[in-house]
Amino acid sequence: MPAPKGPHDAALLELRAFGLALPGAHTKSPWPGHLDLAVNDKTFAYLSLEGDPLHMSCKLPETSEEALMLPGTKPAAYGLGKWGWVAIAFEPEDAIPVDMLREWIEESYRSQAPKALLKQLDPSAGARSAAKKVSAKKAAPKKAAPKKAAPKKAPTKKAAPKKAPAKKAPAKKR
Repeated sequence: MPAPKGPHDAALLELRAFGLALPGAHTKSPWPGHLDLAVNDKTFAYLSLEGDPLHMSCKLPETSEEALMLPGTKPAAYGLGKWGWVAIAFEPEDAIPVDMLREWIEESYRSQAPKALLKQLDPSAGARSAAKKVSAKKAAPKKAAPKKAAPKKAPTKKAAPKKAPAKKAPAKKR
């Protein structure tokens, strides 16, 4: 690892190394000033560059509401917030909660990675997601019993089908 330059570089390098250790993870630079983490070319963490105060955005489908209660957090820009993306920014003097941010990176990775890579990360991931589906079905409200049918009305006369207009007979030749 290169020597840290900025106040948060050590934490940034640790978080980037953690993300890159996940199965199939790689860096992605979609535009200047970014060195983000992606899996199958789908970004799962937007990270600041070395030398800058740390800021990060992750997709947190399970914990975004909780995360947004923390200081320095807000829904991610460019409309990503409505999909559970949370951005956090730190001031140069702030201590970095590396363990919490690692959890965010892993949650975001799990939301973006294909199932085959998730199985490499955690062989029980398939069983866990199946268990979640079963528990969700159990927790789903039961359907109300069907309502009793209203009493049948007396049959009404159906209108007679309309007759097609009669065709004119061809005119007789003289």
